[in-house]
Amino acid sequence: GPGIDVLAPDVSTGEREMCWIADTYTYTMGYRDINALACVTGKSISQGGVQGRHSATGRGVLHGIENYINNTHYMDCIGMSPGLPGKTFVLQGFGKVGLHTMKYLHQFGARCICVGETDGAIYNPSGINPKELEDYERGHGTIVGFPKAEPYEGSILEVPCDILIPAAIEKQLTRENAPRVQAKIIVEAANGPTTPAAHDIFLQRNILVIPDVYVNAGGVTVSFFEWLKNLNHVSYGRLSFQYEWESSHHLLQSVQHSLERCFGKARGEIPILPSPELSGASERDIVYAGLAYTMEQSAKQIMNVAARYNLGLDQRTAAYLCALEKVLTVYNEAGFTY
Repeated sequence: GPGIDVLAPDVSTGEREMCWIADTYTYTMGYRDINALACVTGKSISQGGVQGRHSATGRGVLHGIENYINNTHYMDCIGMSPGLPGKTFVLQGFGKVGLHTMKYLHQFGARCICVGETDGAIYNPSGINPKELEDYERGHGTIVGFPKAEPYEGSILEVPCDILIPAAIEKQLTRENAPRVQAKIIVEAANGPTTPAAHDIFLQRNILVIPDVYVNAGGVTVSFFEWLKNLNHVSYGRLSFQYEWESSHHLLQSVQHSLERCFGKARGEIPILPSPELSGASERDIVYAGLAYTMEQSAKQIMNVAARYNLGLDQRTAAYLCALEKVLTVYNEAGFTY
């Protein structure tokens, strides 16, 4: 229920399945509850979903990588230059998370050299275009046979690259294959892709692991935004869109009048016209801004905890400590006695 457990999509579930669940709940237990649609997230827009939820996990992965790869301290620790442009990455899993992660990283200048799925993998050191691969996969039901890449027979987790992104299922990086991983950064876009033994090996090998508890939280963060939208019964931006547009318009008019007073109108008016970006923030804009802010603040908190406890590259322990400290604070201030 909307005030008890709120479900979100995962492997093999999408908008259709979440709408089924919401509909079933509404017409069985929630038919008297005005907030019934808030019982699940990841729904289609017509059923109370929020713009940007479909690609939210992939976009969160992008922000998570950005917050670390642009940090000179962590890049110095692993011997890598800051910034995404020119970096190579390998992607395990071409589902919703993998596809959108690939699109965003490509857009920001990184180059995907290898993609793996359950039925095969493809490799191209010059880079694989995500849109072309998406179109091919939609038409053929597989990435195997993609004409602009070669088949790859080995383990894609061991392909030399800057960034390795497991975006499939759990327990992919283990004690057995961790010594052979040749990436400098591992980004856990999947849930639990690294075993504890592999985690220790990566720390010993000075490989930065950006943990799942942080980096793939984009989906659940935007699910929270969808839940709030359902409880508020109004879409983001609806109450402020026109006001923002008019404020921008009046500001530009003020600039125009000031310039005309300063330089005179001898040569006519000095028109200051609004660009499309000043049209007001849409729901998608607001959701994306909220996601970027959340990922940035969370990264800062994790890094601060890592520095305070001298944890080095162990961002997983830092993330857990960060969360546990918040729980302890709540318990303390709530007056719980255990």
